[in-house]
Amino acid sequence: MAEPRILPAENAATSGYSVRPWRAVTGALTTTIACSVPVFLVGGLAVQIGDELDFTPAGLGLAVSAYFGASALASVPAGALVERYGATAIARAGVALASATLLTVAVAATSLWTLIAILALGAAGNAMGQLASNTSLSRHVPVRRQGLSFGVKQAAIPVSTLLAGAAVPAVALTVGWRWAFVLAAVGAAGALLLVPSELTAAKRPETGTGERATAALVVIGVGATLAAGSANALGTFLVDSAVARGLAPGTAGLALTLGGAVCVLTRLYGGWQADRFPAHQIAVIAVLLVAGAAGLALMAAPSPVTLVLGVVLGFGLGWAWPGLMNFAVVRLHPQAPAAATSITQTGVYAGGCLGPLGLGTLAATAGYPAMWTAAALAMLCAAAAMVAGSRMLTRHAVTTATA
Repeated sequence: MAEPRILPAENAATSGYSVRPWRAVTGALTTTIACSVPVFLVGGLAVQIGDELDFTPAGLGLAVSAYFGASALASVPAGALVERYGATAIARAGVALASATLLTVAVAATSLWTLIAILALGAAGNAMGQLASNTSLSRHVPVRRQGLSFGVKQAAIPVSTLLAGAAVPAVALTVGWRWAFVLAAVGAAGALLLVPSELTAAKRPETGTGERATAALVVIGVGATLAAGSANALGTFLVDSAVARGLAPGTAGLALTLGGAVCVLTRLYGGWQADRFPAHQIAVIAVLLVAGAAGLALMAAPSPVTLVLGVVLGFGLGWAWPGLMNFAVVRLHPQAPAAATSITQTGVYAGGCLGPLGLGTLAATAGYPAMWTAAALAMLCAAAAMVAGSRMLTRHAVTTATA
């Protein structure tokens, strides 16, 4: 099937910017880590934070849901800001807000409700950093390497989870969880130095592409909501679930680290193969989601062996698709990448909001095995929605090429 044609003017080499591709990739990677680490650090240190602030898994789910709900509300406005003011300014604003959020949690989080308020107020930084990074990659990396660049950028999310898991034995169990947030705030602030500066490019001509493809983007966004809700539940509740199963907190944190490491490798490989087979990425996403659903189903079993295998499949594969989704959307909307990906990113954030909230409540009432089973079913439905959205995008690409 015909791929949407990307004009030479959209190539990084002729776009009017002066940022080298490797600088754009480095900046996108560090920006994404800095802007996403607050919520994953809360999940990784859930046991220690919950003991001090006195909240249950449902309370943890509420805190994470508030963060991603606020991110979803900020996504489309953040995309408009990126298109208007450029990726550099908005990326720096997002990193600064994320660093301030981490430091505020360390200093001022004294109850579940103050934690929720701090995370919600700082969530816009996540949306700004993600969409600014998407735009930087689409405009400064050659088209033939964009799949790998998006894979590298999205690998930053499981890196955040990996760091959160490693923080349990390294910091939280030694000097306390608040110091883990202080150290993370300092590291996030350092990412400001790696955001590349860019020249102001000429305004790009408006096209109707984004408007005509909105329905397809919404369907893909629905699939992203279901998939992200399930995958975020794994990142949020894995440690607490493992502890409830009888594992030590340090061992549970290392299991989360394993899942993050596998996910990093899968996202990188996925980006590499996307540059070679660009027409088949939604199908690849569907396969990853089916494998992830199998892993989540294994999490419902009581054995530690099935827990490890479930982490590898559920997190390592079931959470490996966002870079492929962004790659497919940007290829279709090269003239407004932030505006286009803000629609599908809203779905990702909505899943991050609704998943922990609903699944956390289910865990508190029916137990973790029931929660993992429900998450597996949701991820299967996400695979079906991705296939439906892919067909709509293909029809849109053919119509655009014909016109």
